[in-house]
Amino acid sequence: MCRWLAYMGPEIFMDALLIKPQHSLIDQSLHAKMNFVPGVGKWTTNGDGFGLGWYGERAFPGLFRSIRPAWNDENLRNLAEQIRSGLFFAHVRAASPGTEVQRTNSHPFRYRHWLFQHNGDVGDFQLLRRDLQCAVAPKLFPHIRGTTSSETLFYLALTYGLEDDPLTAMQRVVGQVEHLRTIYRIDTPAYLTLAFTNGRAIYALRYSSHHDSKTMFFSRNLRAIHELNGDYEAIPAGARILVSEPLDDLSEDWEPAPESSFIVMEKDAVTILPFTPTYEASH
Repeated sequence: MCRWLAYMGPEIFMDALLIKPQHSLIDQSLHAKMNFVPGVGKWTTNGDGFGLGWYGERAFPGLFRSIRPAWNDENLRNLAEQIRSGLFFAHVRAASPGTEVQRTNSHPFRYRHWLFQHNGDVGDFQLLRRDLQCAVAPKLFPHIRGTTSSETLFYLALTYGLEDDPLTAMQRVVGQVEHLRTIYRIDTPAYLTLAFTNGRAIYALRYSSHHDSKTMFFSRNLRAIHELNGDYEAIPAGARILVSEPLDDLSEDWEPAPESSFIVMEKDAVTILPFTPTYEASH
């Protein structure tokens, strides 16, 4: 499993969230506190690569991905200290069993002006992979470069109309996954705690087949984050943050996303909607 964050608000240097906080994303790459894996227990290390996606002067986002552990990459620190952005994603990866550690499998994934990142996996994905990828639109299929279930879900969502109606597209994607799990009699759940953005709004989903989803929190009246050295990093008014787990120990500043929920994060509001998969048979 993985850890990720998403930020929207006034421009800040990315190190304000990636490096400086008491429990920053870099710290979570080595010392995650809430990453539980069934049958294993707490999974603290997310060292199978990392990625940054950020919006700047151009319509499409910048992207930097690596297979190195985030805690031991000087390039990541140098970039985070110098790049300012008003909307960015960051992800540290723990590869699912049987999935290769390679740059094309590092999140976030990018298509045109969209970014997509995921914590979790689709249980027994190799049994479902052919069916799911065959449902991807022919014009989009060549863009799949890696071997993760996450990237397949992203391009399936684009196939189902993500750019026009994100909620309906994700309902169809998850409905397709659940339908195939039934067909193939797969009991291993799909864990789908993910976020995606078009550079204007951030959308997020917290869902699992067994209603025991991976954690996700959003900021609530967040004004400052506790730093490693005991000081506080000011967070601009109007900033909104989504995280796999809080960046400091001030739990009252972080609201857990409800189970089976779809979140729309915009500059002026955060909307939380109930999420129910829908299945539409192809013709």
